[in-house]
Amino acid sequence: MSMMSIKKAIVVVMALFVFTCTVAAQENTQAPPAKVIQHVPVKAVSPAAGKEMYMSYCAVCHGTDGKGGGPAASALKVPPTDLTLLSKTNGGKYPALKVTSSIRGETALAAHGSKEMPVWGTLFWSMSSGHQSEVQQRVVNLTRYIETMQAK
Repeated sequence: MSMMSIKKAIVVVMALFVFTCTVAAQENTQAPPAKVIQHVPVKAVSPAAGKEMYMSYCAVCHGTDGKGGGPAASALKVPPTDLTLLSKTNGGKYPALKVTSSIRGETALAAHGSKEMPVWGTLFWSMSSGHQSEVQQRVVNLTRYIETMQAK
């Protein structure tokens, strides 16, 4: 093989290598397909069981540990709050009233809808058949369970 043929072969191999690397890099930089949140009917769990309600209603976004890493979290436009830091970010005092208001839908939270479209307040009212005392029991017990999750 002549020296000219070897140089051409090297140039062709290098060009193929660069082309392959470019294609591979483009494939790796393309955005992954958007995750879709599956909407499923809400199953009523005992209003007396704060942990069970948390696991059924909140953990999908906030994670079982409350840190915001639930399976649906990456599909949300607004990342879920790390519920374990509520006391820490409130001067060391658990903001029970704020948590209660958020659960009821009385506080505008980007991830939970607006005051006009509260998520849990309306759903708790519906699953409790409009019995205000049961709605209150759900909200209080869920608020108390979230308090147990606070970082020490």
